[in-house]
Amino acid sequence: MLTRNSSDVIVVGAGVVGAACAYYAARTGLTVTVIDRGPVAGGTTGAGEGNLLLSDKEPGPELELALLSAELWRELAVSLPPAIEYEAKGGLVVASGDAGLRALRDFAAKQRKAGVEAQEIPADRLHDLEPHLAPDLAGGYHYPQDAQVQPALAAAHLLKAAGERVRVRLGEEVTGLLTGEGGKVRGVRTAGGEHHAAHVVNAAGTWGGELARLAGVELPVLPRRGFVLVTEPLPRVVRHKVYAADYVADVASGSAALQTSAVVEGTPAGPVLIGASRERVGFDRSLSTEVLRRLATGASALFPVLAGVRVMRTYAGFRPYLPDHLPAIGPDPRASGLLHACGHEGAGIGLAPATGLAIAACLTGGEQPLDMAPFRPDRFGAAI
Repeated sequence: MLTRNSSDVIVVGAGVVGAACAYYAARTGLTVTVIDRGPVAGGTTGAGEGNLLLSDKEPGPELELALLSAELWRELAVSLPPAIEYEAKGGLVVASGDAGLRALRDFAAKQRKAGVEAQEIPADRLHDLEPHLAPDLAGGYHYPQDAQVQPALAAAHLLKAAGERVRVRLGEEVTGLLTGEGGKVRGVRTAGGEHHAAHVVNAAGTWGGELARLAGVELPVLPRRGFVLVTEPLPRVVRHKVYAADYVADVASGSAALQTSAVVEGTPAGPVLIGASRERVGFDRSLSTEVLRRLATGASALFPVLAGVRVMRTYAGFRPYLPDHLPAIGPDPRASGLLHACGHEGAGIGLAPATGLAIAACLTGGEQPLDMAPFRPDRFGAAI
């Protein structure tokens, strides 16, 4: 029974990962309290582009999680309102030269063995998919399983779809964890009071490390800043998620230095979204004109038609980065009662449903949909 200050599960974080955890937990019959110090999707989710990508992931645990999530997003697109703007647009990865195309070819061959659909597109056929692409590209690969949602609306509708089993408390910062016999985590403390539950799920995104430390455990989540440019509304000049081949290398890199690669996509509402940048600068939100210049230059190189288009706004967000580029998902054996669902870096929106399903299985003792061992939260070290 969901009472004023108690539930079966507390989820800390009202982004899309936290919303998915609450949604799938509620579907098992559990009662859930979602707590966030800000609004729904007020962190990384609200600063995301809504990408649901397979095209940028190497074969391995993250790709397996992404393939499952892609199936779940297709199911959610049917059951959730159209307002989430699910669009199975597909992705197009392009190479500027022969060396880049060979690298894409090798990468796609490995992905296909893992279950990803990927089709090589020769240079003279690229404009069949994207009429406004630059004319001098060497070729590319089409990924029909890539999709997109409006991330903030997706999070909000996941929480709403969970029904009366989920209560959302916004504007309450978690300041401590409650513990019971043997140090078992039994709830959280906020300025508004104590909230009790048998399990606490850390879905705090880039602040996931801080929440873990409240339980005396180390989870080395770091913020990785990225900027997005938003153009004026346009006719559909960009049909797919389109990015240059070097984006894949940037995603996999652990460098703290600034990296930019051209990523361009249209939206149902008309504006074109332009990324992507990555750099570790803490939580510094300062506007970087160098990043904006690089993003605009890269987008115009891919789509010359964008050179004369106005940028209406830009925003920054922080991806929750873990050193091995895999999220932490599941119970923490160092702090009984605490589970983690964070550290997805830039893939959290895409990986949210599979994460939520896995967390629900942990909470109920159900069968896991995948081998979750690579995502063990304690793989980085002992308690602090």
